[in-house]
Amino acid sequence: MKIRVRIIWLLSSTFVVLVLLFSAFVYVLSSNYVFNDFYDRLKTRTNTTIRIELDHRGDKEFVREFKQEYLEKLPQEKSTVVELNEQGIPLLSGKQGKENSGFVQKVIRYKYAQERKGSLLKYGILYVSKEGKSYVVYTSARNMYYTKYKHYLGGLLISLFFSAVFLIIMVSLWLSKRLIKPISDLSTSIHKIGTENLHFRIENKQEGDELGELIQTMNNMLDRLETSFETQNNFISNASHELNTPLTSIIGQADLMLSKDRSADDYKIALSHILEQAEKLNKKTKALLFLAQTGFDGKKMTIEKLRIDELIFETMETVNRIIPGNKIKFDFESLPENLDVLEIKGNSQLLQLALSNVLLNASKYSENEEVRIYLTHTKEAISVHVQDNGIGIPPKDLSHIYDPFFRASNTTSFEGYGIGLPLTRNIMRQHKGKIIVYSEEEKGTLVSLVIPYKS
Repeated sequence: MKIRVRIIWLLSSTFVVLVLLFSAFVYVLSSNYVFNDFYDRLKTRTNTTIRIELDHRGDKEFVREFKQEYLEKLPQEKSTVVELNEQGIPLLSGKQGKENSGFVQKVIRYKYAQERKGSLLKYGILYVSKEGKSYVVYTSARNMYYTKYKHYLGGLLISLFFSAVFLIIMVSLWLSKRLIKPISDLSTSIHKIGTENLHFRIENKQEGDELGELIQTMNNMLDRLETSFETQNNFISNASHELNTPLTSIIGQADLMLSKDRSADDYKIALSHILEQAEKLNKKTKALLFLAQTGFDGKKMTIEKLRIDELIFETMETVNRIIPGNKIKFDFESLPENLDVLEIKGNSQLLQLALSNVLLNASKYSENEEVRIYLTHTKEAISVHVQDNGIGIPPKDLSHIYDPFFRASNTTSFEGYGIGLPLTRNIMRQHKGKIIVYSEEEKGTLVSLVIPYKS
């Protein structure tokens, strides 16, 4: 059974039962009210009978006229006065008197009583006159109002019940459609994802609830899949291309030297060339392997508390050893007043590697001109910005900067392998962060590493 059908059945059955119970509750309470109201009418007529028949005051005629004028005659209404002897025994006579003896005894025992037999209701009072005589006065009548009211109320409640059932089903259909829509949208979005568009991410409109957490988890999974898939494809395609060149050169040089006897100097030159190509091959192999190892396997990454400013200074020291004449400057004015926001969670070695790649590129492609590092932060993340005034990146090359071994068209005079930015992006993804690159050719490049506090 589909979830939507289950929701409709659950909502409908729950509300139908509640409406049914509510209707029964209203019916019972209304019935009790009708009977209590009728007993009150009988009580009024019983007291009126006492005033007329037993109370020796001068307003008897007035009470009789009031009763006739203002108190409507109830169906089969009958008022009865039963005198008690000195022993308190009712003086009953005839068949009707004997039939009511039980009710009269009940009135004597409790001072007043009420009784119902079908639609016939009775209300009686024990009355003691000024002369000391005791009487049981009761009034009986048929409650025809209840019969009419019962039919009217029953019909009304049944009509309302079926109307409520119809509305409940309509509301259940609407609610189920509304509740299932995010899941249907999620299913539709998932079907759009394939190996050719792993960059696609599911839009999260449900932030803050369980479905939003599921979507976020799936997007994180897609991050891992995309990075792993790209790493695998890039490793295969780039390994065959990048490793083939130095291997071909080594093999060609060795074949040339072995084709005939050479002088010692020729062998030295050949071996130097082979060694140079072997070193390049070694560096590219290590770069490819390290890029593959950072393919978003968070389980292998040790997470610890870090201070981002300390991480920057340590990385700057490393870069100073590699490029002694660099002009990388940290903007201390960008440090926040609250130093607690500088604390992040991450892997120190990987983050240093990511930042050093950016700093080395900035210094290299600006030909050791000034490079500025500064910080900004929000409630969710802290960002490290590296601004240089170098050669920049041509617009046509910006979309390829994360392809392993890709180098911009204006970098041919600079040494490099094109592995730094792809490696940095993998590291940022491992920390659930991101790298943002803004660049203008001949004006410089701004690289921002956004690191969330909750990694």
